[in-house]
Order: sequence, then C-alpha cells, then structure tokens
Amino acid sequence: MISAPLDAAPRKLLRVLHVEDSESDSALVMRELRRGGFEPRVERVDTRAAFKDALREKDWDVIISDYALPSYNGAAALADTQESGKDIPFILVSGTIGEETAVDAMRAGAHDYVLKNRLGRLAPAVARELHERKERGARRVAEDALRDSERRLRIDVTERKQAEAGRARAEEALLQSEQQLRQSQKMEAVGRLAGGVAHDFNNVLSVILSYSEMLLADLKPGEPIRDDIEEIRKAGRRAAALTRQLLAFSHQQVLDPKVIDLNEVLVSMDNMLRRVLGEDVNLVVLPTQALGRVRVDPSSIEVVMMNLVVNARDAMPTGGTLTIKTTNVMLDDAYARAHLGAKPGPHVMLAVTDTGTGIDEAILARVFEPFFTTKAIGQGTGLGLSTVFGVAQQSGGSVWVESKLGVGTTFKLYLPRVDAAIDGARVTESPPSSLRGSETILLVEDDDQVRVVARGILARNGYSVVDARSAGEALLHSEKHPGTIHLLLSDVVMPQMSGPELANRISSARPDMKVLCMSGCTDDSAVRRGVIEAHIAYLQKPFTPDALSTRVREVLDGS
Repeated sequence: MISAPLDAAPRKLLRVLHVEDSESDSALVMRELRRGGFEPRVERVDTRAAFKDALREKDWDVIISDYALPSYNGAAALADTQESGKDIPFILVSGTIGEETAVDAMRAGAHDYVLKNRLGRLAPAVARELHERKERGARRVAEDALRDSERRLRIDVTERKQAEAGRARAEEALLQSEQQLRQSQKMEAVGRLAGGVAHDFNNVLSVILSYSEMLLADLKPGEPIRDDIEEIRKAGRRAAALTRQLLAFSHQQVLDPKVIDLNEVLVSMDNMLRRVLGEDVNLVVLPTQALGRVRVDPSSIEVVMMNLVVNARDAMPTGGTLTIKTTNVMLDDAYARAHLGAKPGPHVMLAVTDTGTGIDEAILARVFEPFFTTKAIGQGTGLGLSTVFGVAQQSGGSVWVESKLGVGTTFKLYLPRVDAAIDGARVTESPPSSLRGSETILLVEDDDQVRVVARGILARNGYSVVDARSAGEALLHSEKHPGTIHLLLSDVVMPQMSGPELANRISSARPDMKVLCMSGCTDDSAVRRGVIEAHIAYLQKPFTPDALSTRVREVLDGS
C-alpha cells in the first residue's frame, strides 16, 4: 500500500447522485473524481422511481447521469431535476452521446457533458459548476437583500421611526449588557483576589490574636506593656472583621442556611434598626402577607439588613424616611437577561428605599466593589455593600440598585423562594464548663506559625498534641501512634490532600476519632462538599485561644 504524503491537501467531500446502470462505469467516474481532489459519497440509481426518491430525500452536490439506460435516460433525469426546483449541477457522462444530442441537452438545461473516453474533464467540470452554483446562491442572496431593502425603503415615516427606535433600544440594551458583563468579570476577579488575601491574612491574624491574648493572660493588671498589647489585640480584631467581609464578598464564607421567613427577621430586628437610624429617620416596614420562604444563613441576612440600613441612614444626613418592603415576585427571562446574575423564577424581594441624596450614575456602577466608598478617610471601609453583594450571590440570589439624585435610592435583594417548612429556632449552646482536657489531638497545619501557636494553646490547656505540617506526615503519625487519638484538628485547604479527605482516610482506621476542621478561606470544593456535607465540625480563622479551646472542647464532648 502506498500512503498519501503527509502534506497532501484534504479531499473535499462530494455528495453524488449517479444515474448509471453499470457498476464498473460508476467506479471509473468515482475514481476520476478522487483524482481531482474530491471524496465522493455516491448513490447509484438506474430507474426513474429510485432517482426521484433519492432526489427528494437527500441533498446532493452534483448529479452525474449516463444518457441512455435500459429503462431511463439522461433527458428524463434532467427534466425531473428541473421539475424538483433544486439548483443542482447536472452533468451528462456518456460514451454514446453525439455532439448534436449534447448541444440539445445543454440547451435543455444540462450544465456540461463529458465523454466516457475523456473522463479527465469530469473533475474540473464539477469544480467549475460547484463554484458557479455558489456564485448563483450569493447573487440570489444579494438580490433578495436588495428586494428587501427596496421594500423597506417604501415603508412610511412612522414605521421608519419605529424601526430606528427599536434599533436604538436594542443597541442600548446590548451596551448595557456588555457593561454588566465587564462589571461582573471585574467583580469576580476582585473576589478571587480578596479570597486569596483573606486566606493568608487570616493565618497571620490567628497568630497575632492568639499571642496577644496569651500575653494578656500572663500579664498582671497595671503592667506598662499591657496597654500596648491590648491595642495590638484591638487592631487584630478589626482586621479580622475586615477579612470576614472580604470572604462574604468573594462568596467564600461558610454559611449555615436555614429555611426562614424574612418578615420574622424584620420583626426580630425592629428595635435594633430603629436605634441605628436615630430619631430623625422615620422607619416604615411594609411586610407582605403570605410571604414565600427562603433558604439563607440567618446571621448573614441580618448582616445584610444592617448594612443596607446603615448605608441608607448615611445617605440621609438631615433625616428622612426609610421604607423596608417584602414581597413575592416572579423574575422572567427578560429581567434575567437585562440584569446579569439574576435568574428567572419565583423569588422573595426585600427592598430598602431611602429618601436621601441619591447616587451619581458613575458611582452607581461601583457601589458593590470592595473598598470603594465615597465617605471621608476613616469613616468607612467600603465593605458594607460588597458584603451584601457576596451574601446575595452565595445564597443563590442577586441584588440590584436604583437611584436618582435628590430623590433617593432603592436596594432590591432577590432570594429564590423555596417550598419547605421553616426550620426550628437556633439553639444557643451553653459554653463548656472547662476548656481544659487531657486527650490526644493530632494537629495538621501547613502554616508553621499557625501550627506552633495552635499547639501552644492546646498544650496550655493540658492536651497531648501530635503535630504535622502535611497530610502525608499526619497519616504516618496516625499509623505509628500507639495510643488513642481523640481528635483530628486539621486545616481545610492543604497541598495534595484537603482536611476532609485526610479525615476520611484516618477515620477508617480510627472510627472513634472526632474531627474538627479550620480554615481562613473556604472554597466551594473543599468546604461545601467536604465539610458541610460530611457534617464535620468547623472553626473559622482567625481564631483566638478561647475560640479554639472552646470549639475543641465542644467537639470532644460531642456538643
């Protein structure tokens, strides 16, 4: 077998309807087409019925027909082709056709004829006719377009204005969609950056907060250095609050969703919201009866409410009216297309409307960006509305803002409605009577400073600590440790193996071992599928000695 050269041009697929009673003659025709650069897919017919069936049921690039067949002929095949109305090149290939007959066939509509003893002309003739058919199609398209343009030019002035207005609206909608897409991509990029920063920063804050609190616990009241360390702890706590807001914006906080009624949340927060607003702002609450239920983290939705109310209060420095409204809405496809991030379907809407100064259009596009604020330096972090945005997105909903200068602003939070019973009230656990213990804890943390401070906190409380800097090292310790390991305390996100995966590996050999995972950043794959779905206890970084000791004791005691 001789292989084709590697640089040979690919053959062009050619669908051929061949009217021919001789199989050998058909094979010769197909061979010539292959020599001419085609890859023919042929169906050979030799009766009128078969020809008309094939012509009706399939699309063909070319029809090649012998002139004389026992029960059919080329002239009849040509007539049947023309009757079908299909623009298919028709080429006669015959060994018996005379010149006069060939001319008559060309006048009747055949595109070309080729003698069987000169088949070398066939492939070029087919290529030429395919090219001309393509040009005919292009001319038809152009002619149709020209006729359509002429028809459009005849419409009256009113129709032209309507068409122009429609095009303007479409262009405006497209521009708005493009702007929303760019803003969404920007927010997503900032969110990934924020999540990464929060992860590393929370490890650092765990060290700062833990050592500052341990130093304060060791210092006696009145020592001069105590006030300095207290300031370090305060700064660390403020930084920890900022990282929590960053995690909310980047959709990476751990949520504990419950089925709730937003009206009940408003009732429970009424007194608090009125104190925040002050006496010069009139609070109007308009709850909708039979409000649908939503599945959200109750604590996070309270944070969202507080941030929206504080933002509204700041927009009304001389007082005004703040209206909070809940209602059931159905978002349709048109709304979802016009509001990037929104999803069609039944939702519950929470609308917060103020009568404040309003927001300029240029600023409006940036209100949900982290660290963006119009307040003076030191008066705001620019993370309040970004937290609202993050909670809405992570809860499967969306948030939108409308504003007019001098009139006021409305923030609309849309949360998907759920058909489920309201979850029971949250039970507040009583703190452990003692934070001390004597159990053995396998501590796994890839950050050296965090691992050292966590080991120190646990050792101070009487625990026996076996520490590892990686999942592989932890597996070795588990295999070699002769006694009981009461608790695995592991970071969530580690190289090669996550904390939940490590817990699954070790638990097969130590089924009675308790598990507690901790992290400063919670990506969807590691936490949602690994921690929450596995019902693993969780501790959010940055932790303090009390927070770590309390959570460890709760897990060991089975709370």
